[in-house]
Amino acid sequence: MDSAVAAAASEAAAPPGVGEMNWSRLLRHALTSNWSIRRRLPAAALKAVEEEITAGEQRHGGELRVVIETRLDAPAIWNGQTPRERALEVFALQRVWDTELDNGVLIYVLVADHDVEIVADRGFNGRVTGTQWEEVCRTMEKGFRAGQYREALLAGVRAASERIAHHFPPGAVPRNELPDAPTVL
Repeated sequence: MDSAVAAAASEAAAPPGVGEMNWSRLLRHALTSNWSIRRRLPAAALKAVEEEITAGEQRHGGELRVVIETRLDAPAIWNGQTPRERALEVFALQRVWDTELDNGVLIYVLVADHDVEIVADRGFNGRVTGTQWEEVCRTMEKGFRAGQYREALLAGVRAASERIAHHFPPGAVPRNELPDAPTVL
């Protein structure tokens, strides 16, 4: 078998995305540790985010979750999983979709990729545009780049709460269907 035929056979047998492996992304994820989260967001900062979520949910009828993930594992990167795809997965795993009024919102932070994604349940369809959520994400990312992790998270929670309150005012019966404490994966 000549080398051209062997190369073609090897490419055909390779898993999808293997030839497009982003080695710098793999290295960045491998080198991002849980310690980096604790350094950037100590317990007091995470508690402040929890308190902001609780206060925000007093002003609206929605449910807000914050999930911070340090890095993806090698197979996810190998297969080209994007931060958005992972955010959708986390939205399901954290059951953000499972609210009575379909008004759950996830703020997902993937530290190794310096990326913020917002996933909103179907109750927001036609109410809040992707561009409006994207503004919140970009503002948070700008704060992270400046090293203002606590402040960026708090600003993101406030901005998301404002958008939620505009469409889901607080109900007569207060409810809290999802935990307010941020989850660190």
